[in-house]
Amino acid sequence: MSTLEIKDLHVSIETDQGTKEILKGVSLTINSGEKHAIMGPNGSGKSTLASTIAGHPRYEVTSGTITLDGEDVLEMEVDERARAGLFLAMQYPVEVPGVTMTNFLRTAKTAIDGEAPKLRTWAKEVKGAMDQLKIDADFANRNVNEGFSGGEKKRVEILQLELFKPKFAVLDETDSGLDIDALRVVSEGVNRAHEANDMGTLLITHYTRILNYIKPDYVHVFVDGRVAEQGGPELADELEANGYDRFLSAAAQAS
Repeated sequence: MSTLEIKDLHVSIETDQGTKEILKGVSLTINSGEKHAIMGPNGSGKSTLASTIAGHPRYEVTSGTITLDGEDVLEMEVDERARAGLFLAMQYPVEVPGVTMTNFLRTAKTAIDGEAPKLRTWAKEVKGAMDQLKIDADFANRNVNEGFSGGEKKRVEILQLELFKPKFAVLDETDSGLDIDALRVVSEGVNRAHEANDMGTLLITHYTRILNYIKPDYVHVFVDGRVAEQGGPELADELEANGYDRFLSAAAQAS
């Protein structure tokens, strides 16, 4: 079993108005095979946590730790984090002009595993994953995300997830911009990867609709850079019914 552990994490960014603290002491532990959902209003720090785990240079960790099986993630470069088993599905996947999907996927897989996949087996695996995600075969020869719709970009993110087989996946608002059909297809891909690899999943979302397909074991409510409350799936049902008012009120009183 693998463990991703976040302890008392404080993270700041530089703004035009000076240094701003975004995360104010976040602690969270995710084990292999667990699904965790992070929910919260805009500006609560959810995407900051995802970017910090992945190693985005804009975010400065001022105190606290992130460890993967006891290894210090914060001391790793971005590519080292990927090789160690961390995967980030971005809220806004970027276009990579001049690099075809085929070349990108095989090059990335080689870098992660330390050796190139056998071509015949790899081609079959890629085709199978693309078929399940309903990605047209022609996309393999197109440049990464170039001219793709929002839903197509999200499917390609989950294609990478299925092929790269990470220990832990951080999914940053993967459901944003998806229609109901794309949401179902993407969710099924996440569930396949989760089950096939005993993967730990950290799902960041505003809405409960994706939780109808990806059933969380734990739900964490983020407010003002902190975990305001945590519980089981029933907590997501409460948020759907009542919103974040009671958490925001408690945070305002505490400050």
